[in-house]
Amino acid sequence: MEKRFYLTTAIPYVNAEPHIGFALELVQSDAVARFQRLSGKETYFLTGADENSLKNVQAAEKQGTSVRELVDKNTKKFIDLTSALNISNNQFIRTTSAKHFAACRKLWSLCKKEDIYKKEYRGLYCVGCETFYTEKELIDGKCPEHLKEPEVVEEENYFFKLSNYQKKLEKLISGGEYEIIPGTRKNEILSFIKMGLEDFSISRSMARAKNWGVPVPDDPEQVIYVWFDALTNYISALDFSEDQKLYKKFWPADLHVIGKGIIRFHAVYWPAMLLSAGLPLPKKLFVHGYINIEGQKISKSLGNVINPFDLISKYGVEPVRYFLFRYIHPFQDSDFTIKHFEESYNADLANGLGNLVNRVSNLIETNDLKIKIKPKLKFYKEVKEAMENFYFDSALKFIWQKITETDKLINDTKPWILAKENRTEELENVLAQAADNILSIAFNLQPFMPESAEKIIRQFVSKKIKKERALFPRLV
Repeated sequence: MEKRFYLTTAIPYVNAEPHIGFALELVQSDAVARFQRLSGKETYFLTGADENSLKNVQAAEKQGTSVRELVDKNTKKFIDLTSALNISNNQFIRTTSAKHFAACRKLWSLCKKEDIYKKEYRGLYCVGCETFYTEKELIDGKCPEHLKEPEVVEEENYFFKLSNYQKKLEKLISGGEYEIIPGTRKNEILSFIKMGLEDFSISRSMARAKNWGVPVPDDPEQVIYVWFDALTNYISALDFSEDQKLYKKFWPADLHVIGKGIIRFHAVYWPAMLLSAGLPLPKKLFVHGYINIEGQKISKSLGNVINPFDLISKYGVEPVRYFLFRYIHPFQDSDFTIKHFEESYNADLANGLGNLVNRVSNLIETNDLKIKIKPKLKFYKEVKEAMENFYFDSALKFIWQKITETDKLINDTKPWILAKENRTEELENVLAQAADNILSIAFNLQPFMPESAEKIIRQFVSKKIKKERALFPRLV
């Protein structure tokens, strides 16, 4: 069995502060990383920030600040978010780093010479997506992702011969060599490829980029297109341009985790670039849906952006993580409301997990019992299967079934009556079984709610189990 695992998140633009949508991607990736580590694999987990985009340049101009100041300020907020969400990443890559610049230029130079050419171009460009669209791809003349009219751009750029890789990509994806999950996204990409792949621009003029970005090798008048640059982060972080120790150890990536809006870049452009450069392809692409706020897409103009820092500050990190796993579908768009969040907090965490832990530890302490348990700490088969297929919601649903079953055990056996009637052996057996169940539940919770899991495990492996502060005080 392969004992190493390398996974990545996408790297978000840092033209604005992070919102709840990227928090979702971080915690999903974190759960996978923690699960793989607990399954015995040496795991390397990467996240980072895309600092070289035209969006960042325009945001800095709008704010009357330098691009450097803007990216430094906003990138720090993304780094802070990884800490606030208790993300176990091994590295945070910044695309303004020297090693990233060197890796981009190296990848460009490795691509087949016949795959890169220069030409005059006029096209419809969405700055939000950092990509050109054809007329037929627009919806009512607007970008399908940002619902804004693209601007007309005319300049001389380098292009990548994507058309050279049409048949190869179709074969790799349809055959599952580069696996795309879920299947609906795989079918979407195969349909896109079958429509005919068009070559895409991989540079911008230095003038339009305002001297911001990675210079094209041997052409100082051009910068490398942000998507060619951004995708390279997955290998630049592994010191691809330097000693390559991490690259040789962990590449190809076992998993890229991304949102549905950037699937084309990861499922078509990225593997084509790697094929041209003669480098191995990643193994799997997991594509998650979006979070809507009360039925509407997250939008600063609508003022419905949920700040993850505010949520964590008010409710704690573990309830936020729990809700994102349990009630946001891994593949489809899902709705977020504060009302649903608070209801699930009280029902599932305060009255569910928290109450069970309190109840059992209190019964053990009150009756001064020394419980002997030999827990077999491993993942439930159902949780393991769910995690291997990214059904985080199903994994937690199963764990909560175990919480319900243990509550039922207590209700059916009535340990308080056993204590009153001095049936000590029966009492110890019931509470030992309940404590054993709680330890198994805590072990299985580790990828999702690591702090709570650790507290419960520490409490229940103690020689003298005692009731402690409520894990999740009820919201009034």
